[in-house]
Amino acid sequence: MPRWLPRAVVVVLALIACFQLGSWAFHQLIGLLVNILIAFFLALAIEPAVARMAARGMRRGLATFLVFLGVFAATAGFVVLLGSMLAGQIVDMVEGFPRYLDSVIGSINSTFHTDLSRLEIQDSVLHSDWLQKYVQNSASGVLDVSATVLGGLFRLLTVGLFAFYFAADGPRLRRALCSVLPPAKQSEVLRAWEIAVTKTGGYLYSRGLMALVSGIAHYIVFVVLDVPYAPALAVWVGLVSQFIPTIGTYLAGALPMLIAFTVNPWYALYVLGFVVVYQQFENYVLQPKLTAKTVDIHPAVAFGSVIAGTALLGAVGALIAIPAVATLQAFLGAYVRRYAVVHEGEGEGEGDDGGHDGGAGQPGAVVTAPGLRAAAAWSRRVRRPRPR
Repeated sequence: MPRWLPRAVVVVLALIACFQLGSWAFHQLIGLLVNILIAFFLALAIEPAVARMAARGMRRGLATFLVFLGVFAATAGFVVLLGSMLAGQIVDMVEGFPRYLDSVIGSINSTFHTDLSRLEIQDSVLHSDWLQKYVQNSASGVLDVSATVLGGLFRLLTVGLFAFYFAADGPRLRRALCSVLPPAKQSEVLRAWEIAVTKTGGYLYSRGLMALVSGIAHYIVFVVLDVPYAPALAVWVGLVSQFIPTIGTYLAGALPMLIAFTVNPWYALYVLGFVVVYQQFENYVLQPKLTAKTVDIHPAVAFGSVIAGTALLGAVGALIAIPAVATLQAFLGAYVRRYAVVHEGEGEGEGDDGGHDGGAGQPGAVVTAPGLRAAAAWSRRVRRPRPR
């Protein structure tokens, strides 16, 4: 047996054991890592406001606390307003359900010449086996729902604490990270950090403006149609349609349509039509103007990033996908060198960028097919041996 073989076997077994241990620890800590990632992007989002308040002489800890307090107050007010609206609307729908059911049964009887009765339908539903099984499963799932709610509150507290520390100790964290890197790498880290702050803050800024415009537009429509709880519904549509990617528009429009249906079924169709028309206006007119200087990425790239983020991290990945891709695109754009495109069949000096700095070989110059042929002929004349 070679003398190195036992040592090699021990090293391989140790590496396999370390890999298994690291894989197990990573899977155990994946929830914490996701929470830290959410907190980091949240800290990047509020960094401009905190830095502006700190530049005026306020301590970063106090500035971060005030920003978080404002965000918490706005979120709590929205939840309370929406909860009261939903509670009142659910009570009204439950009280008016027998009337709706009578009208539906009457239309069915008149159309199909049947003899249905609401009391018979209610008795058959109340004494059905599937309803009893559903009630039993719901009673047994109360503990699971409670555990889920407590877990969500703990996760929210964890994200809030990490985000507070990241925002309050941002400069100290950057110094600690750069202190273990050489000077050349420190500038790259600081550049990436600044780009991430700019893109994340710009993303939230543009989304907030679009949410404000969407809320005002839908509020006017709800007031014209005399839909109940118009302010709460407008806030709901504005926030959900902008901060939930891809499907946010449909989720935002479902609740106003349901409430408008309780007033008049035709109003639900009017709300649906306005939601569709406004979505097209937002996609082709409003969004390109607001995001041109903040998060300028192609719509196809944004859609693909949302799908990829959802596949990797679920709803969290969908929320942070667009600012993450915008940050990566801006960071790579600072280091990727671009050249003018050669066009065949066009004159010299014409290209995609619409101009050049001079002759061939200068930055921005475009050498087209005629220019290439002329250069090749000149090269052949130069290389041709002169007669002695």
